[in-house]
Amino acid sequence: MDNHHHCQHDHPENQAEYTGLTVNSGVAQPPSVNPYLRRHRRQPMPSASELVEGILRGDVTMLSRAVTLVESLSSDHQAVAQEVIEKCLPHSGNSRRIGITGVPGAGKSTSIDVFGLHVLKEGGKLAVLAIDPSSERTKGSILGDKTRMERLSIHPNAFIRPSPSAGSLGGVARKTRETIVLCEAAGYNNIFVETVGVGQSETAVHSMVDFFLLLQLAGTGDELQGIKRGIMEMADGIVINKADGENINRAQLAQAQFRSALHLFPPTESGWQPEVLTYSGYYELGIPEVWDMIDRYFAHVKANGYFEVRRSRQARYWMYETIDEQLRRHFYDDPVIAPMLAEKEERVLANRLSSFMAARQMLDTYFGRGEK
Repeated sequence: MDNHHHCQHDHPENQAEYTGLTVNSGVAQPPSVNPYLRRHRRQPMPSASELVEGILRGDVTMLSRAVTLVESLSSDHQAVAQEVIEKCLPHSGNSRRIGITGVPGAGKSTSIDVFGLHVLKEGGKLAVLAIDPSSERTKGSILGDKTRMERLSIHPNAFIRPSPSAGSLGGVARKTRETIVLCEAAGYNNIFVETVGVGQSETAVHSMVDFFLLLQLAGTGDELQGIKRGIMEMADGIVINKADGENINRAQLAQAQFRSALHLFPPTESGWQPEVLTYSGYYELGIPEVWDMIDRYFAHVKANGYFEVRRSRQARYWMYETIDEQLRRHFYDDPVIAPMLAEKEERVLANRLSSFMAARQMLDTYFGRGEK
């Protein structure tokens, strides 16, 4: 065994009693605890063009890294992310974007699992994204659900991404919309955007998908009361889950109720009459029928031109949303405004200053007209 004297003190394993070991003589500078750690840390962040190249190749690691940059709040990361999105845009748009919502407990994860597998059977790739503004508090529904989307989460052609915890719904939604662009560029031709059936997140999802699917539960007795009219009006299709066993009659009754309720709404702009179907996620019954309905919808809106109209309207909507968000952030992050906020708020709460006056003073300062 090769015993280097200068290593004796640093390397007790080189001593005679450890002759079984083969130890390379040390380098001039002793390595850190984990010799790979530093090298790994120094690994540079891929450039925008490397990321784009990887995404277009369908490299999932590169796609994940790009999505992480999109979700990052750091301005350096944002700059790279925007460049990647810009370069991926020409390669995006060729997918079916489907929004899926339902009241908590409607069996969303099981349904996404079976719908997803059905889609993948027909070939192609599927990305499942989530919009959950409450994910900060609950640490995201979809990660909890990932265990229940068990077959999808290990499927090589599925990409599952939990909701970005960017705080405000506007921020989360914009990042999800940008992620859609990256996924499409990476060859994912089916995109599911999942949301919790509460609050405003439906509107956000509706503004980025082609088809909006509402999952309902039969047998709770208050099917129609439990759902807000606004969500009903957004739905392009309503599917009633757990239509199995003793629940079948209840599911059919709920189906009839929903059908008659939908007739009360004004006709949709697309000219499509939203359909109401029943299925069982657990027993995987009625899944192909749900998919046939979605196929019919796409055929309908592509034939009458509504598909393009809806997409260009969404693009315009997101342009304004992004402007609004950036302006708001620029104002609140302003080094002069930030400390002023607390002071003005205090005076407003103490009734020493009207809320309008306080806002006016801060805006004047921000726009450089007030005293700094």
